Amino acid sequence: MKKTVKNVLAFLLVLAMILPGYFGPVMKAKASEGVTLKLHYHRTDGNYEGWDVWLWEEGKDGAGYAFADENGEKVATKVITSGASSIGFIVRTASWDKDIAKDQFIDIAEMASGTVHIYVESGVEGYTKTYGDDAVRGIKIKSAKYNGNDAIDIIMTAPIDGDHNTVFSVKGPKGEVSIKSVNAMGANYRINLDAPLKDTSKYTVYYDGSPCSVTMPNIFSTEKFENEFTYTGSDLGAVWTADKTTFRVWSPVAETLKVNLYKSGTEGTADLIESIDMKQDVNGTWVAEKNGNQNGVYYTYSVTVDGVTSETIDPYARTAGVNGKRGMIIDLKSTDPSGWDADKNPNAGKSYTDAIIYEAHIRDITVGKEANISKPGTFLGVAELGTKTSSGIATGLDHIKELGITHLHILPMYDFGSVDESKGGYNWGYDPVNYNIPEGSYSTDPYNGNVRVSELKQMVKTLHENGISVVMDVVYNHVYSAAEFSVNKLVPGYFSRIMENGAYSNGSGCGNDTATERSMVRKYVVDSVNYWADEYHIDGFRFDLVGLMDVDTINEIVETVHKKHPDVLFYGEGWSLTTMVTKDDVKLATQPNSQLTPGFAYFNDTFRDAVKGGVFNASEKGFVSGASGKEFTIFRGFTGRCSWCKTPLQSVNYASCHDNNTLYDRLALSADKGSDLAAMNRLAAAITLTSDGIPFMMSGEEMLRSKKNADGTFNENSYNAGDAVNALDYSSLSDDTVKTVNDYYKGLIEFRKAHPAFRATDVAVIDKAVKRIEGIGKNIVGIAIDGTQITGETASSIFVVFNADTADANVELPEGKWGIYVNDTKAGTKRLKTVSGKVNVKGISAMVLVKEGEGSVVNPWLIAGIAGAGVVLAAALFVILFGRKKNPKKEK
Repeated sequence: MKKTVKNVLAFLLVLAMILPGYFGPVMKAKASEGVTLKLHYHRTDGNYEGWDVWLWEEGKDGAGYAFADENGEKVATKVITSGASSIGFIVRTASWDKDIAKDQFIDIAEMASGTVHIYVESGVEGYTKTYGDDAVRGIKIKSAKYNGNDAIDIIMTAPIDGDHNTVFSVKGPKGEVSIKSVNAMGANYRINLDAPLKDTSKYTVYYDGSPCSVTMPNIFSTEKFENEFTYTGSDLGAVWTADKTTFRVWSPVAETLKVNLYKSGTEGTADLIESIDMKQDVNGTWVAEKNGNQNGVYYTYSVTVDGVTSETIDPYARTAGVNGKRGMIIDLKSTDPSGWDADKNPNAGKSYTDAIIYEAHIRDITVGKEANISKPGTFLGVAELGTKTSSGIATGLDHIKELGITHLHILPMYDFGSVDESKGGYNWGYDPVNYNIPEGSYSTDPYNGNVRVSELKQMVKTLHENGISVVMDVVYNHVYSAAEFSVNKLVPGYFSRIMENGAYSNGSGCGNDTATERSMVRKYVVDSVNYWADEYHIDGFRFDLVGLMDVDTINEIVETVHKKHPDVLFYGEGWSLTTMVTKDDVKLATQPNSQLTPGFAYFNDTFRDAVKGGVFNASEKGFVSGASGKEFTIFRGFTGRCSWCKTPLQSVNYASCHDNNTLYDRLALSADKGSDLAAMNRLAAAITLTSDGIPFMMSGEEMLRSKKNADGTFNENSYNAGDAVNALDYSSLSDDTVKTVNDYYKGLIEFRKAHPAFRATDVAVIDKAVKRIEGIGKNIVGIAIDGTQITGETASSIFVVFNADTADANVELPEGKWGIYVNDTKAGTKRLKTVSGKVNVKGISAMVLVKEGEGSVVNPWLIAGIAGAGVVLAAALFVILFGRKKNPKKEK
């Protein structure tokens, strides 16, 4: 019925084009009259749960608009700003699953006032447009573009009646712009000006009082601009000494700049100490000095561009007051915990593939009711030792230590905008405000700029002391608000990619994309990552949507950080997204371009989807949940490769992360009713933790973590769902099923550490040593590993079986005796059983066997810690004399 109505309305629209005035009179547009857009959305499945529409006026930030019921239809309503002629829209879920995977635009240039209806059918590109009874259409400016010389080219919605020479006016930052003449050709007009416009300023053309912004040339990415205004110094920001503080800020378009000094860091507090005029210096920078010890004084910049003055925090501020509105001058050395100079990466000297990464949110691992952590939701809470549930089960850091992971990946902990630091709250934090400042809501005092810095350092030091390296989740691809971001306030539009029509590029789906290809944006990002590595001893960086960043920026980050910190890990989301870069020949850091960024690894969604099923269809099965035909993909993933990835050093292997459903929930949604979900979870873990590449897991995966809403449904995008949905339930480890899974993860991690065969990096060696066993059975992957080909491997031969079938499999073993170290429920470096001939592999399980008598299961990570040639020799003699004994010690 709805489609019929739409077809009728479409027919009427055609009539309206033939018979002007059918839906309202055509008349001149008036600036005071408003336009209301109503977007009608229809799905044949009738399932509108979680869907809304992201709407934005071209050149402005967007927002989500909920669908409301109107006359039996789902309708989103937006009141349009006067002068807007094009509205972008994306129908999407809160987790940014898009109905149509591209930005679409609605042309409303003909609208003077009233209501315009847009009809969108799910899965169908485009829309149908009709007009309300109150709609008034008229002659308006559709677009205005400066030609870079001395004219503005105008496109009208229709030719202008009468004399066109007197109907236009142009205004800029200094008022009225003088017009020499106007040329006309149909509905196209050229306004000839008496003098050229300033490229970096904003101008507006008016027709009969109705405004239209003039699209100016993009000069920020020109060679001329970058040659003149690229600053290479290392002193941007507030550089403190006990004698004076020096300020340097970059703003080549500023007319004036001042630095404001405040007593407190709370915006709006009337406690200004003084404002100091800044002087222009080299390459577009401005400088000022303040004598005396200014440690603890808060500051901002007041910048005037095009006659408009705005106040902003310093992009290079090192800390801030509450909510990051005022930066703070800081003596960073005074925030160092005792012994900080000797602090170092506990996993230094190891390869990317030696890392075992555990992804966690600071609140998730510290705030559960059974966590019993005294400072929940804080940096210090993560660093708290000795915490247990009421039944004595380790929680927080102790739980993570027991698991045996090497790297703790922490979701964003820079200053983000979605949580009010004065009140607290929950958000993942993928909304950057200040890149170089720790998030205040994770500190015990967000008002004091020193506290967030010192407490984050204490957390890092404690983790290091307990053998755990720290990975920081960073989001340089977009900002919380492009218009309010500090760099864009100092140099309007510089930090973000802006399309020719004035709209922000939106490949991120968050309203803006960062123009990393510009020299001073690149410098800012490179400086920021190096700062975190230098000042906070961060051991790894996970880049959100790195596919929006260019390869030159990524390579410069890796190269500069590795000069001082060669063991730092770099990895990110290399999805191919649509973004409008501002220069020619820019290559982005996507999976297909992985060979252009050799020091950077990427999340392997090929591996993920093969193991558990695709994330965009919750009912789709993966290998572990019963899908057929995945055997070769699983084997290729085991060798650390896929179609886009040629080396294990660039493959982050995972079955779950913070995005989408937890592994357990995803299996519950797709597996057949009555399936053993715990067994599927264990099989997924076995594949992930024995495959070459970089194993990665979401916190709680080892305890069958589930994220449920109050109504019992699974939450696939819990970014703001709060602690009730997100907090880890350590008490669940009292359950035998959960404990078995947890212990299985611990054993797999221990076994992986003991065998370099699962951490190999040389592709030629892997191809020679690792062979797939053919004809082993449907939904079964068999793999034979020649350990003699792999440096450091103590086992001469390893045999791996992944049986995703529900039935047991009797698998023929190569000749000899084989020790089982991983089976359906147990894993570790202790031999479980010795077998030969054939072995029974349970349904939905893994089995890993080591050939007996030709190599011991010795943990090389322990050997690496033994110093001195005499001790090494003694260890070697021990192996020779007691070659048949296994080392029962677990990694501590």
